[in-house]
Amino acid sequence: MLDKNNIPKHVAIIMDGNGRWARNKGLPRTAGHREGIKRVKEIIKAAGEIGIKAVTFFAFSAENWSRPKKEVDALMRYLDNFLDKEIVELDKNNIRFMVIGRQEPIPAKLIQKIRNAELKTGDNSGLTIVLALNYGARQEISDAAKKIAQAVIEGRLKISDVDVDLFGSYLYTKSLPDPDLLIRTSAQMRLSNFLLWQLSYAEFYFLDKLWPDFRRSDLEEAILEYQRRERRFGGIDAVKKSN
Repeated sequence: MLDKNNIPKHVAIIMDGNGRWARNKGLPRTAGHREGIKRVKEIIKAAGEIGIKAVTFFAFSAENWSRPKKEVDALMRYLDNFLDKEIVELDKNNIRFMVIGRQEPIPAKLIQKIRNAELKTGDNSGLTIVLALNYGARQEISDAAKKIAQAVIEGRLKISDVDVDLFGSYLYTKSLPDPDLLIRTSAQMRLSNFLLWQLSYAEFYFLDKLWPDFRRSDLEEAILEYQRRERRFGGIDAVKKSN
């Protein structure tokens, strides 16, 4: 049973393995992505019921543009369909929708749909769903550094104002708490340029299962493992502290 008093507020997920899942079944890679979207819907529903406050899905990295054009076009089309079909339901369930990442070279029509979805759900107070789209953590950090430098040049900030909290307020995720738990599927044990700043103190959970096979029970097991750990944030554990 999950401890309802120790639910991670923010869970970040690297959804790895769609292509391998499809290849293992003799299907085109796009079939794996279609199945992966079903898992996103399932995990959104589960996260809301469990009591998680925010889930960030790594949907498309800044490096993914190097994939075959047919696959990239399919991914953009699936996102377009998701925005057409799911946003009304998310809004009805008091879910806030966000996208983080650079806009270029995402098609302008898709950007407009994203902005409309964010506006429509922006006042919702339940679960926050974040898609990291055309996202790279190094790019995010460099964008924040440029904005801070520009503010210093223009006299809106002083160098002495720049600290960890101020820097965080210039990141794409400035309105969100840092993730407590990172989940990555497909047995890969790396961050792949995902939320490098925000994951500084997160618990990492890697499992040998491809994303299209990930289910609510796997999310619950990840949270159970999170609850077994003691997060010390650089301090000492409770037993040592009491002695």
